[in-house]
Amino acid sequence: MSTMTTSRPFPAELHRMQDEIEEIARRYGLDFFKTIFEVLSYEEISEVAAYGGFPNRYPHWRFGMEYEELSKGYAYGLQKIYEMVINNDPCYAYLLECNAMIDQKLVMAHVYGHCDFFKNNIYFSHTNRKMMDVMANHGNRVRAYMDKYGVNDVETFIDACLSIEDLIDIHSPGIKRRDDKPRQVNMEENEELEPAGKFKSKDYMDEFMNPRLALAQDLKRRQEEQKQAKHKFPESPERDIMWFLLEFAPLDNWQRDVLSIVRDEAYYFAPQAQTKIMNEGWASYWHSKIMTTHGLTSAEVVDYADHHSGTVATHPGRLNPYKLGIELFRDIEERWNTGRFGREYDECDDMQVKAKWDKNLGLGREKIFQVRKVYNDVTFIDEFLTPEFCKQQKMFSFAYNDDTEQYEIESREFKKMKERLLFSLTNFGRPIIVVQDGNYENRGELYLMHQHCGVDLKLDYAEDTMRNVHKLWTRPVHLETTFDEKPMLLSFDGKEHQKRSLGKS
Repeated sequence: MSTMTTSRPFPAELHRMQDEIEEIARRYGLDFFKTIFEVLSYEEISEVAAYGGFPNRYPHWRFGMEYEELSKGYAYGLQKIYEMVINNDPCYAYLLECNAMIDQKLVMAHVYGHCDFFKNNIYFSHTNRKMMDVMANHGNRVRAYMDKYGVNDVETFIDACLSIEDLIDIHSPGIKRRDDKPRQVNMEENEELEPAGKFKSKDYMDEFMNPRLALAQDLKRRQEEQKQAKHKFPESPERDIMWFLLEFAPLDNWQRDVLSIVRDEAYYFAPQAQTKIMNEGWASYWHSKIMTTHGLTSAEVVDYADHHSGTVATHPGRLNPYKLGIELFRDIEERWNTGRFGREYDECDDMQVKAKWDKNLGLGREKIFQVRKVYNDVTFIDEFLTPEFCKQQKMFSFAYNDDTEQYEIESREFKKMKERLLFSLTNFGRPIIVVQDGNYENRGELYLMHQHCGVDLKLDYAEDTMRNVHKLWTRPVHLETTFDEKPMLLSFDGKEHQKRSLGKS
């Protein structure tokens, strides 16, 4: 799949429509970068979507596979991409050529919601706002390496890097866990310890106060601690495994550069995964507000209602981020308008009084703008999901039944449903794995630790990941985890996988 460029002129009618929608959005208080719309055919928009929204990116077979999946889905009527928008300054958004005008108008309103969210949500504040240029530069560097070292070698290495692209510390942009400059480990250091401190005492009390055996044991203990400290790193568990490999794995310069490219792009895309429900909910809220208040003619109402309902429709066993997001923003707005929050409301036991509660505060719009600025999906759900909202939206907790091979209602209980939802959103629902020791047993072996949260690893996935980590580390890799409530150590030495019980209680 080749890189794509477009030069199709932007229709005058769409340009007029854009000006109208943009003016309305700004009047509502939305704040966004300059937004550039382009119109693409479905083949072109599928290609851009396969590249993650960027028309120019490094070549890899995975993008071609995703393009084929998107193209066939459209050809068979299984899916349709209405729009795409990129977090960039300026923002780039793509419209589907065959969309009806009512769809284009809806999509533009939706895009301005996204653009406002990208610019103002704190989790996007660290992202590179010139990523369109950066992605193109990444592509040029990778193509140069392919020309020099061979397509197969570079693609195989990219495969290994992409398999661990989620092994990053998504909170590190906001939490400083270590020095920016990594500690350099020198295995040859052999500094001597100072003699153990002695208590001051009279000569005749010296043997009693400072027994030689105790001093010798203390010195030996401190020497052992120093030896372990020298040969064990990092000093504390490192969650950003990609960073650790980038700093300490025995990589060639071109490999280190490719790994840094994959890592940089992983951090760029991470906030989108952290805020999927909020971002889609915010965009859906504003396209609904703009269209129903200002953007519809009488002839367009039915088509708009049809397409909007399709966007926010719910399906059994599946979470629709558009639906949950928009409804939760609407609920927050209503609660802060009526005063249904705070200690007084929470401590009220009269359900009839609560049902009629209205303090006429009018703080709803201000509150939702504040929420879109400082929350992510986990904190959004944790803070604002209430039993009343779940009852109104008929929300249940679903779990997979291995016997029937179907998702079934697990619970209607609010607490359990909320815990299940938060768990699925934490770390994107993926396991949390950290580097425990980069010099395991003083042989340079990599010891990883799975922070078990009640869900076992899929062993086939774990083995594939360990095989790819080994390609980068080049020495044996170990992963401590829990399986069937028993501590287990998975190991891969480059040839075969091994499993053994750790025998812990």
